Amino acid sequence: MQQELSKKTKNLIVFVMIIGCFFSALNQTLLNVALPHLMKVFDVSPDTIQWLTTGFMLVNGVLIPLTAYLMKRFTTRDLFICSITLLLVGSIICAAAPSFNVLLIGRMIQAAGAAIILPLMMTVILYLYPSEERGSVMGKIGFAIIFAPAIAPTLSGLVIDYTSWRWLFIGMIPISILIIFLAWKLLVNVTETENAKLDIGSMLLSTTGFALLLFGFSSAGSKGWSDPIVWSTTLIGLIIVSIFCRVQIRSNNPLLNLNVFHYRMFSITTIINVVVTILMYADLILLPMFLQDSRGFTALQAGILLFPGAAINAALSPVTGILQDKYGPKPLFFIGISLVAVSMLAVTNLTEATPYLYLLLRTMVLRIGLSFITMPLNAAALNSLPLELGSHGSAVNNTIRQLAGAMGTAVVITVYSIQTKAHYHEHDATVLATNDAYKLMFIISLLALIVVFFVPGRKKELELEQHIRRD
Repeated sequence: MQQELSKKTKNLIVFVMIIGCFFSALNQTLLNVALPHLMKVFDVSPDTIQWLTTGFMLVNGVLIPLTAYLMKRFTTRDLFICSITLLLVGSIICAAAPSFNVLLIGRMIQAAGAAIILPLMMTVILYLYPSEERGSVMGKIGFAIIFAPAIAPTLSGLVIDYTSWRWLFIGMIPISILIIFLAWKLLVNVTETENAKLDIGSMLLSTTGFALLLFGFSSAGSKGWSDPIVWSTTLIGLIIVSIFCRVQIRSNNPLLNLNVFHYRMFSITTIINVVVTILMYADLILLPMFLQDSRGFTALQAGILLFPGAAINAALSPVTGILQDKYGPKPLFFIGISLVAVSMLAVTNLTEATPYLYLLLRTMVLRIGLSFITMPLNAAALNSLPLELGSHGSAVNNTIRQLAGAMGTAVVITVYSIQTKAHYHEHDATVLATNDAYKLMFIISLLALIVVFFVPGRKKELELEQHIRRD
């Protein structure tokens, strides 16, 4: 496939899928800043309104393990058009929602579409390009994936401040229709389809286990780990996921092939992926909380502070992709995680007088660091696998990222809540609690830096890739 399609055809396929990924990422993050406003509109509690993001994450995380099967069963074009159609239907329902429950249903339909797009695109890249070109291609994809969350808070803040919240979804409708038209005209099938059978038992274990785990982690932030529902769902989820993993290891036709962990580079990048995702999601929760609760900034001001760093992150993504193809992932990971660690250390001593500009510059350092990690991590993970395991590797990566994101949010909210109570008698209790949470995140970033030393150098990496190709 890497030789059969022309360069123009490959570029068209990647172009359409990048637009789809941008649209999907924008949908996922667009409501973060709008939640306080929607809470007033529908007259619901903070715990209830959080389901607009928690529910999205749950559906997304539950369906991602099924994508490896779906990519066997259906053509690239059909699967991509189906995912965008689900995003379109969800957007229409959300735009017209007369109640919170209807809005939540629309969000979950959107999540079903979003769950398919990223794993599908990663697998397509694996089939279209040889390993020495994937870094630069991943860099272009990273621009779209990272830029969407960069503009989402500011865009959402503007819509909420000046128009109806419904325009957050109305604006998505013509974009999704355009993407469906482009996909119908330009996409061709990339992977070979087969009449694969769905293992219903594995699907039920996967769906139940990952749903309970995500629910437990997501609920821990608001309810606390002592809540019986939180610890029981998390524990049962862990047990079911363990059973699911054992079934997959023994199966001749697994729903999710865990043999990907037999490849050392994939396992190492997975560990780094977990740590970086925890830090990224935790910072996206903790910093806006500090800005709005401790400093009194508006949602729009908080969104604007996050924008420059995320825009730089997106702009650097193609550059880091090219650097990876040339120098390999190890030096990029080392630079990236070092910058992340510095950015976490920089906010361990916040005060009520910490300048806005200081926080903006610190966030830019964090995002520059992430640009050296995010997409190079995906490329390095997929390069370490043989072609037939590509879809499973992509599904495993994205499933773990969802779990790590939920885990990061739960951990930071738990630490923040505990430390706020510990500093209860001090006037700046929330500021001190924020500092304590960032100290933990700094330690976690140092652990990630240690893992980087186990990443093979460029010469060893190329030898491993050649070995995989021969096999």
